[in-house]
Amino acid sequence: MLGSTFVAESSVHPRVPVGGPGAFPGGVAGGKGGVLMAGVAVRESVTFAGRPDQVREARAFVARLLGPSHPRGDVAILLASELVTNSVRHGGSAVPGEPVTVTVVVWDAGVRVEVTGRKADGVPVLRPPDDEAEGSRGLRLVEDLAARWGYERGGGQATTWFELWGTAGPSPPGGDLARG
Repeated sequence: MLGSTFVAESSVHPRVPVGGPGAFPGGVAGGKGGVLMAGVAVRESVTFAGRPDQVREARAFVARLLGPSHPRGDVAILLASELVTNSVRHGGSAVPGEPVTVTVVVWDAGVRVEVTGRKADGVPVLRPPDDEAEGSRGLRLVEDLAARWGYERGGGQATTWFELWGTAGPSPPGGDLARG
């Protein structure tokens, strides 16, 4: 994505708790790096084929990076799975040969997951709850569980992302982890 600028279209959906974003208890998040140092962000990405069977691999990547003791790990894995599934089902990533990239950014106060794939004609739509529907719950979960989420489109790519924060502490490094 070198040289690409994601300014064509974007949307942010904040759901900030009273007191703002926060730190994990003790500032400890066990994962690939074990204990995160205060103020240091770890950013890793992996690219998969845009196939439904690769959603499991995306979940495993997020789980390995965050580790079993991460306080928001289960939620991050669930929401990442939903976004990868949406990219494959509703985006252009299911076209043979099209990749999906999952990027995880972890800092002492939270985690951000970005899912990038081929841009579809539409944008992510938060649908009203419908107990009878077989699908359409993925973005509702993201809306309900993430501190904020959004999407960016440009250069033939679409990125949908979410952030999870702790309960009391600083915001992401630099104030926002969105690309500049």
